[in-house]
Amino acid sequence: MHQPKLLLRNGLVFLLALSAFVLNASAASFAGVPITPGATVRANVPLSPLQQRYAAEGGNAVPPHAVAVIAVPQGFDARKSWPVLVAFSTSDMKIQNRQDLERIYRPMALAEGWVLIAGDGPQPAKQDSSGWRIGMTLAALDAMHRSFPGSNKWPIACAGFSGGAKRTGLLSPLLAIAGYRISGLFITGLNDDTLSQGYQKYNPGPAFLGTKVFFSSGSRDTTSPLAQQNSARASMQRTGFTNIRHEIFVGRHAVKRTHVTAALRWFRQ
Repeated sequence: MHQPKLLLRNGLVFLLALSAFVLNASAASFAGVPITPGATVRANVPLSPLQQRYAAEGGNAVPPHAVAVIAVPQGFDARKSWPVLVAFSTSDMKIQNRQDLERIYRPMALAEGWVLIAGDGPQPAKQDSSGWRIGMTLAALDAMHRSFPGSNKWPIACAGFSGGAKRTGLLSPLLAIAGYRISGLFITGLNDDTLSQGYQKYNPGPAFLGTKVFFSSGSRDTTSPLAQQNSARASMQRTGFTNIRHEIFVGRHAVKRTHVTAALRWFRQ
């Protein structure tokens, strides 16, 4: 006798919950710019005094703002915790971090439920220094924290191809020093152990040596020959990195997309 009322009440509860979810998703914004799950959003964000000092490294003129790019997966709810992938690009041909975010990592990361973020200047730097890269990246992360309260606790992984892999090695220890919880590093096309250099320079502590490192290598890579990549891995191990997963694919100087997916899944375990 009471079943119709019960069904009606349950239906109303469901509709209210659905409305709240839709409202939360539609109301979410990044640095004042509305976000749409699955799409990439770009915003101009401020640089803190420290980030300005980083950016000025090498004699660069400090721009009026950084440019932050973010993409969030379907079902994104800022009240929950999400893994974040930070993209670093090579310096060759003035490629920006946001370009590699789009062309390399975006499809796989969104499919795996990751938030992607990158920070750059309005224009490529005159001197593309590590200070410039970290200053712009930190500005983008700060914008994420202001937009999504609690996101400063979200786990962060870094990814880079070729020169971007070198940046990942150099700068991920600095992110750890800044208080970020580094869940993993995806590096590919790397011919020099910059990770040990970054560790020795910034000294994030022995716990950082347990960071998951997914090292992807092309067996026919002539830009970063396999022998050099093997040497870089061995150098990391001598430094004390204990959680390196070195995967080799048949191919040249390129990103193996299935390796990106495998790395992201491994980092979440």
